[in-house]
Amino acid sequence: MSDHATMQAIAQLVPEGSRVLDLGCGDGALLDYLIRQRRCSGYGIEIADANVLACVRRGVNVIQLNLDEGLAMFADDSFDVVLQIDTLQHLRNAETMLRETARVGKTGIVAFPNFAHWPNRLSILRGRMPVTARLPYEWYDTPNIRVGTFADFEVLARRNKLRVLDAFGLEGGREVRHWVNLMASTAVFRFEHD
Repeated sequence: MSDHATMQAIAQLVPEGSRVLDLGCGDGALLDYLIRQRRCSGYGIEIADANVLACVRRGVNVIQLNLDEGLAMFADDSFDVVLQIDTLQHLRNAETMLRETARVGKTGIVAFPNFAHWPNRLSILRGRMPVTARLPYEWYDTPNIRVGTFADFEVLARRNKLRVLDAFGLEGGREVRHWVNLMASTAVFRFEHD
């Protein structure tokens, strides 16, 4: 999620002054934005050495941790908001981490590439795996271990007793609220535990 408009759209879902945990925070750009523009506080979780260093250089509090090991160090409802932006598709234990997100945060926000976006469907119809701005890797070198769709996440949320508070797509930094599964390259969900 490098697009500034997309970052702003996600940031608008985070109430001002929130205590935030950003899972897979990358270089800390989103958390830095939330701290500066929305008066938030909190931590990023990141595994890659270069990204941890980038967070430190930005002044973002970061914990180096492999998310596949879980969030046992955090108590229930430790944060107002837990973010998983472009993280879910990289996790081996995606469903467990989704439940952990709901446990550790009062509200969870996930965003991930929507594999059902129409250009991806067209690539599949042509017999090829899609390579797009949101899915920029070839099938053989992608860091994604799984692909999902907007509709798939709705089912997963229900199965895990998560109450979806808001759901929409993003395309070119703009919100998409109609035909989301077809028209949006990014799926966004805000939820809480039941």
